[in-house]
Amino acid sequence: MNLNKENKLNGKDLINIGIYSAIYCVLVFVAAMLGCIPIFMPLLSVIIPLFGGIPYMLFLTKVKKFGMILIMTILIEIMMLLTGMGYFPLLIGFFAGLGAELVYKSGKYQNLFKGIISHGVFSIWVLGNYVLLCLNPDSYFATRQNLGEEYINALKGYTPMWIFPVLLVVCMVFGIVGGYLGKALLKKHFRKAGIA
Repeated sequence: MNLNKENKLNGKDLINIGIYSAIYCVLVFVAAMLGCIPIFMPLLSVIIPLFGGIPYMLFLTKVKKFGMILIMTILIEIMMLLTGMGYFPLLIGFFAGLGAELVYKSGKYQNLFKGIISHGVFSIWVLGNYVLLCLNPDSYFATRQNLGEEYINALKGYTPMWIFPVLLVVCMVFGIVGGYLGKALLKKHFRKAGIA
């Protein structure tokens, strides 16, 4: 009975999820502003996973129960939906969040290496923002006419359909690099949380 209670998310867990989701969303929105420059749009698959590793890895020091990473991912994806990114980020984000959760759980929420890999899997959510852009650019650009013809033509050149699987690999690889960056910057926090 007590074990069951220990495994259930409580108010403190939900507060931690809310705080770290908000921090992560702020980072995403700051990075997304770079997307106003066409070359930076595909490079967001590097920038967000790389710097997102810092708040994500700090969040892992609070994660001890199943569902925390998945809920955080869903909250981030709801923010993407509300900012006009469509349903693809929510769909891809769900599976990325679930995968990240399972990876970290396999290390009993105490394995630093699994935490780093977990961030690589989690970072695949970023790919959701490129689905429409790569697979149906006409539909995507129909909603972006205010950016101007020059911007649209430049971005089309940077995001051909074949780049989609490349971006998948880039999101995961730089997610792992971001995890190592977070680990390097937050050593004390991991020691304190008993994560090795």
